[in-house]
Amino acid sequence: MDLKEIGWNAWYEDNSKGLCEPKREPARVIVVDRDRYLIRNEYGEFSAKLSGKFRFSTDFETEYPCVGDWVCVQRHESESTATIFNVFPRKSFLRRKSAGRNIDYQMIGANIDVALIVQSCHFDFNVRRLERYLVMVNEGNIEPVVVLTKTDLVSSDELEELIFRLQNMGIDAKIIGLSNITGVGIDKIRDYITTGKTYCLIGSSGVGKTTLINQLIGESILDTKTVSGTGEGRHTTVRRQLIVLDNSAMLIDTPGMRELGILGASDGIDDSYKSIVELSVTCRFSNCTHTNEPGCAVLKALENGSINREHYQNYVKIKKESEFNEMSYSEKRKKDKDFGKMIRSMKKEKL
Repeated sequence: MDLKEIGWNAWYEDNSKGLCEPKREPARVIVVDRDRYLIRNEYGEFSAKLSGKFRFSTDFETEYPCVGDWVCVQRHESESTATIFNVFPRKSFLRRKSAGRNIDYQMIGANIDVALIVQSCHFDFNVRRLERYLVMVNEGNIEPVVVLTKTDLVSSDELEELIFRLQNMGIDAKIIGLSNITGVGIDKIRDYITTGKTYCLIGSSGVGKTTLINQLIGESILDTKTVSGTGEGRHTTVRRQLIVLDNSAMLIDTPGMRELGILGASDGIDDSYKSIVELSVTCRFSNCTHTNEPGCAVLKALENGSINREHYQNYVKIKKESEFNEMSYSEKRKKDKDFGKMIRSMKKEKL
């Protein structure tokens, strides 16, 4: 297998120079299971673990390899295993705030070209959740595509109304309707997925992500569960993994996400709410929060109906959440870094 068949290109070549010592080589992470990794390169697939030096010198979990990462490894041919020494720079990333009260990032995938944001147009349809996905995707420098599944459960007029609603809110991402039952829309997705690019599927549990992957593969290699009597799907995927299709495009399947906390995503918010950001330039105050200030161009547009109210409310909520979490994260990062330095210093003294 050529490395290009699993996404290697000139960008990674240029940005990985000097990171691999002799007898070490690039490989791509295709599965992460706690502290164990499955990697692939031109020599095949190998189970891998992090080197002691890597663990010792790394302060934050976000710097550990995730699915889609390119890493520098040394293979142990007699054991069909490998050791990971470095993670190459990421061209793009997908991350969210960790679930629960912990203020930290959780990596979902890396080096992704396109994110297929999958929502059911029946039970799962939720504009607020969709906009959160769009912020995450835009923040990571990934192209978003919205896939509305289970179109067989709504009429064509209802589907058009949903699409119009999204477009009216300023969502300019490509939107594809899909039914895994009738097959309508699957050819559009197949035509969109091209050789050498990496795609990921994100969305809630049971919206049809795994079924869609099986459709694209052409066989049921991933487990799916029968839908409930209401037509609502059930959770299947339990780990992130990268799958290579016949045309050498790659798909990352991800478990459904119940929580979509936003942390430090100012660029992603700006990209996802362009109409509001463009208006904010003409506000009277440069630090306008667009909530109660006089001379606010955004509030004026809200009053005259130029901006969708739901879109505006989502923007204000996500922006406040991101800024609050970012302040907490900066404090936590400093404490963690200082603690890591202390531990390393104590270990050196013992030696």
